[in-house]
Order: sequence, then structure tokens, then C-alpha cells
Amino acid sequence: MAWLQRLFGMEKPDDAQVNPESVAVDDSGEDIAPERVGLNGEYDQSGLAKRVALAFDEDSQFDDIDSLYVAQTGSTVVLKGQVPSQEILDEMVAIASGVSGATDVNTDQVTVG
Repeated sequence: MAWLQRLFGMEKPDDAQVNPESVAVDDSGEDIAPERVGLNGEYDQSGLAKRVALAFDEDSQFDDIDSLYVAQTGSTVVLKGQVPSQEILDEMVAIASGVSGATDVNTDQVTVG
């Protein structure tokens, strides 16, 4: 099952982007913080976590991992659960770190093996 579907109960929108090009603006004309930008550039409280899930969806090597969860605390991506190897975890951390708005990736709640 896809990451977005499993974690957020949603299908990938056609125009979803991991790293939106432009700065999003909310209804009041204020810039949206990068970690709050959703899949389509809209304000989304969980925007960073959803874009990380989208990034994991785009890499087929993570398709069979269904015991890891993605959350966010501010601009920190929080990974929770279990992964099969340290190498996989390292790759996932690198991908999550590359998502716009991510300032850190916390893996304290991840077990390997």
C-alpha cells in the first residue's frame, strides 16, 4: 500500500509535489511556513509529513515497508516504527532531509531489524 494511502488515507493528487517551487501564500496573504505547505501548495498542518510520505512513495525500494510511520513536530520529521536495515533507514533519513521545510529527522523511535 502506498505511503500516503496508509498514513493519511489519501490517494496521490495529480499535481502533488515533494518540493514545491514557489512560496505558498495563505488566504490572508501571508507566506505559509515551508513545513506547513501541503501536497498542492495549500496550507496543511501536516504538510511536511505528507510530502515526506510522497517522497517515499516515489521510491519503489520502500514499497514493502509498512511498519514505519511519518509524523512531524514543527519542521522536524519524526519517523516511528521498524525498518529492515540500517542502510534503508539511512536512505529514508536522507530523502526526508531533502524535503523542503525539513530541518531535522528524528529516528529515536525507530528499531532496525
